Amino acid sequence: MTKQKKKKKYRGFWIFFKIQLTLLLLLGGVMVYYFVGGYAQTVQQLKSEADSLVAKSNTALFRKGETGLVYDCQGNLIKTYQGEKDSYYIEYKDIPDIVKEMMISVEDRKFLKHKGVDYRAIIRAAIAMLRNGEVTQGGSTITQQLARNVFLTNEVTWQRKVEEIFIAQNLEQKYTKSQIMEFYLNNIYFGNGYYGIQAAAQGYFSKNIDQLDLSQTAFLCAIPNNPTLYDPINNKNNTLSRRNHILSGMYEQGLISLSVSKEAKNERIRLKRKKGVEKNNYVETYVNYCAIRALMKAQGFEFQYSFESEKKRNAYHKKYEQMYKDCERSLYISGYRIHTSIDLKQQEKLQDAIDTGLSSFTDVNEEGIFKLQASGVTIDNSTGYVTSIVGGRSQDFNGYTLNRAFQSFRQPGSAIKPLLVYTPALERGYTPDTPVLDAPVAEGPSNADGMYEGTITLRHAVKKSKNTIAWKMLDELTPGAGLAYLEAMNFSRIDVEDNRLPAALGGFTNGVSTLEMSAGYATLQNDGYYREPDCIVKIKDTQGNLIYLSDYETNDKKSKKQDDEENEGTRIYKSNASRMMTDMLQTVILEGTGSGLGLGDMPCAGKTGTTNDNKDGWFAGYTKYYTTSIWVGYDQPASLPGLTGSSYPGHIWQNYMLSIHENLEPVSFMPYIEQKEIDYE
Repeated sequence: MTKQKKKKKYRGFWIFFKIQLTLLLLLGGVMVYYFVGGYAQTVQQLKSEADSLVAKSNTALFRKGETGLVYDCQGNLIKTYQGEKDSYYIEYKDIPDIVKEMMISVEDRKFLKHKGVDYRAIIRAAIAMLRNGEVTQGGSTITQQLARNVFLTNEVTWQRKVEEIFIAQNLEQKYTKSQIMEFYLNNIYFGNGYYGIQAAAQGYFSKNIDQLDLSQTAFLCAIPNNPTLYDPINNKNNTLSRRNHILSGMYEQGLISLSVSKEAKNERIRLKRKKGVEKNNYVETYVNYCAIRALMKAQGFEFQYSFESEKKRNAYHKKYEQMYKDCERSLYISGYRIHTSIDLKQQEKLQDAIDTGLSSFTDVNEEGIFKLQASGVTIDNSTGYVTSIVGGRSQDFNGYTLNRAFQSFRQPGSAIKPLLVYTPALERGYTPDTPVLDAPVAEGPSNADGMYEGTITLRHAVKKSKNTIAWKMLDELTPGAGLAYLEAMNFSRIDVEDNRLPAALGGFTNGVSTLEMSAGYATLQNDGYYREPDCIVKIKDTQGNLIYLSDYETNDKKSKKQDDEENEGTRIYKSNASRMMTDMLQTVILEGTGSGLGLGDMPCAGKTGTTNDNKDGWFAGYTKYYTTSIWVGYDQPASLPGLTGSSYPGHIWQNYMLSIHENLEPVSFMPYIEQKEIDYE
């Protein structure tokens, strides 16, 4: 018995010894890897940089933002991104206590105790990341968030996190907790260009922060955690959900009573945007979007439009939203000089054409916005730049303005046929003179006029917009092959469910935008080369250093050195197929569904589009100079008697295009080369 006890005693000792030895070896290995692998040097460099950043900082740093400038195609100033921190800066003593308590409650409960970093929270976040395979919990204190917002970016790397920790520790040593809270509440981003709690209160409610009630305050405090997800304009329900989460947390911590919490949760939030903050300015919203994406591109972000799986789609969008948020913040505070392709004279003419074309429709919705809407986009065919973009009818509206031209996606009807069906077929041997059979299709569509003409030419089928022909040709081509062309032109809402024959007639799950349609038709005019639509020519910083240069500007410089057809854009269609399609689309305007919508002596090509029950009307067309697409419909799809592609959309297109082509020399399209026809059964 004694020997067995001794063995057990020594066995316990040796187990303990082996564990300790293993831990020491692991620790030793980590230390060796840390130093030999160069991590020690990197960490030291990050610490030195953090020390320098905070040492050079002063209170003025947290108050000032640079003013950014935006110019049109003529170099005229059209917009400023105001550095408004000074005008909305609010000192600690003037910040309501409930705001401070609320932010501590939801963002950093140990704020008053830690010295910049909550290591337990970081460990919990790390464990959660290992368990879930992704970041599901935050680990950053209020001081770390301040460090990231003022000195760094939201880039997810270990180097950024380490430097953030060093900066936070230095901030805690240099400034008081009250100062840090003051800096934080004046610098965090509340979405839609608002930095700081006072700017957000004015921007969303037209009040000072001390004039807001508990529910409104919690609503604002919900935003900074993720300004995109909790955007009060676009994702108000998400904001309300997080507001309720904050109120529940405050009750659990004993900061408010249960009855007060319930009353605040039940309160209806009514936004009252500061007049003039959100104008009916479609140029502004599109410039913002393009500028942010240009900054993303300058930082190496690669945009995607199709995905192998839903998991990859979600991962991409998560990365996209984070980068978008970082660059949006940079746009508003960095003082960039942004040069655009926007032509304000064209912009005014497009807006006037839309307003005049729909002037007889005066019905408004509950918010006072016109029910019947329209959008239009013009692309300069010589460059691929967007020169004008209108996202709706003019209206003096004190609130958020939806830019339907790139933010709304609708069914395109027959306007999609040239991009999805006909030009791909022309690449495969069809010609305008190929005979095709217009006859009823089993379990297929009927023609809009209910008529069947037997054997006709493909040109005739296009000019009369025969649904039967488009359906059968896509069946032969296969829907997947047709959709591949749209995906190659970055049509962003193509869904896996769209891989079916109704796509031939524009039957999509999500639809397309007016911007995408303009870019698609501009590709036909550009001999089959696609250029991603954009309005940003270049971006410079406050010192005049080039931050971003558009692909066209870069390629234009290349083309002066070499004759390289790749400078034209991305090849989508064969040149001859595009030219044949253009020739047939000229016939559409001369004697087809677009008859009467010509531009006088100016050669033009175009296509109508009308969806079921007259819910959406489209006209997309071009000259050698410009491509313009027009959409007309209700925001909430509803039938409009008399709405076809050739009615309101067609007349808006015609009136506008006549005005911007005035005094321009007529230029013909390039002729196509005759090729051997194929028989179609």
